Amino acid sequence: MQLPSYTDIESAHIRIRNYIHRTPVMTSESINRLLKSDIFFKCENFQKAGAFKYRGATNAVFSLTDEEAQKGVATHSSGNHAAALALAALKRGIRCFVVMPRNVKIPKLNAVKEYKADITFCDPNLESRESALHEVVRKTGAVFIHPYNNFQIISGQGTAAKELLEDTKGLDCILTPVGGGGLLSGTAILAKSVNPLIKVYGCEPRQADDAFRSFHSGVLMPSVNTSTIADGLLTSLGPMTFEIIRQKVDDILTVTEKSIIQAMQLIWQRMKIIIEPSSAVTLAAIFEHPEYFRDKKTGIILSGGNVDLMNLPF
Repeated sequence: MQLPSYTDIESAHIRIRNYIHRTPVMTSESINRLLKSDIFFKCENFQKAGAFKYRGATNAVFSLTDEEAQKGVATHSSGNHAAALALAALKRGIRCFVVMPRNVKIPKLNAVKEYKADITFCDPNLESRESALHEVVRKTGAVFIHPYNNFQIISGQGTAAKELLEDTKGLDCILTPVGGGGLLSGTAILAKSVNPLIKVYGCEPRQADDAFRSFHSGVLMPSVNTSTIADGLLTSLGPMTFEIIRQKVDDILTVTEKSIIQAMQLIWQRMKIIIEPSSAVTLAAIFEHPEYFRDKKTGIILSGGNVDLMNLPF
């Protein structure tokens, strides 16, 4: 299995830089004092389509040859990847076909509609998603772009960490959420290439801890019986992301639902920015594992800000 390298992430950054936002890195003195850590927040909640996933989707879409792109792209997703791929396809002027579960959150559905994707609804389980996607691809000939277990997706996601390390010198550690593992994989490849001594941590809800179990057992384990407010982190790792995480990540840290909500509230209140619960798991990990980060220079990737404002957890 060929895995992305630093060079692939560098090439992805060149390919996508005219299409994405170079998002800001923000700090909060009050949060630093509270948690006794020097924290730098890479704000992908300000990214186009509202999340880091636009980086990987744009890299995947613009890596296709004209012949490959002719019939469009397709995917299955409950939210951020769907919106990101739809917008990237719109920017290239090609069609996008998205399979979404019937219980998709309305704001995420509306974003995908706004970006002109063709939507097919399915039952809210992986088997239904995959069978519906297979039928869409059979009928259209569109290229399937996996949400995370994809070489170009991972390479694109790594560009967020590239910018963070360029804009913030001397980080001791870097944290990202982990669901399917695309962001964590790209981050780990980039960070360890720049500084092999930097610590890279994935952060995950304790009630959806398949990455934690997979990492510590050495065996890829599926996500089962998940129930978490961090709905963007319900997916399982893929073979490619698991291999990268196994090789390059230092640890997976799990957090409670209470900590996720508290971290989300703290960022809204102290920094005046909107993040979704999946983003908050990183700060929650500093709450729950302070010994890892005390008096350290810590980088956090805030993965997105696509939250239902009419259904907040606080």
